[in-house]
Amino acid sequence: MHISAKADYAVRALLELAQDTARPLTCESIASSQEIPFRFLKSVFGDLRRAGLVRSQRGCEGGYWLGRPADQISLLDVILAADGELMTLRGEPLGALDYPGAASGVPDVWRDIEESARRILGGTTLASLPAARVAV
Repeated sequence: MHISAKADYAVRALLELAQDTARPLTCESIASSQEIPFRFLKSVFGDLRRAGLVRSQRGCEGGYWLGRPADQISLLDVILAADGELMTLRGEPLGALDYPGAASGVPDVWRDIEESARRILGGTTLASLPAARVAV
C-alpha cells in the first residue's frame, strides 16, 4: 500500500489546524511548521476545501480553519479528499479487478486489505490520534 505525499501532507496540515481552533492559520505558517513545500500544500488545501474538511477566509486576517470538529474528521476522509481513492492497482480501483486461473483469488486479497485499511482509517479521527492535542 502506498500513502501519497499529498495524503500525508493533508493529515499533517489538518492536525495543525486542529491544535489551534481559536484563529485561522495561514498556509505559510502550516507549511513552515510541518516542513511541507508551500506550493504543494496550497494545492492540497484546495482539495480539502472542496471536500468540506477546511474552510477559508481571504485577507490579511484570513487563513484556514477545520471545516468540522476534529472528532468528525477521519483519516479516511482526508485520504479520499487528497487522493480520490484509498487503494488502486496501477491507477485503477480494485472493485472490478479480476484475474484468470491460478491467480483468481488474488483480487479478493487486495480488496480485503483495502477493506481493513478503510475500517482502521475510518475509525481514526484527528482528535483520536495519540500525539495530537486537538480541540474537539
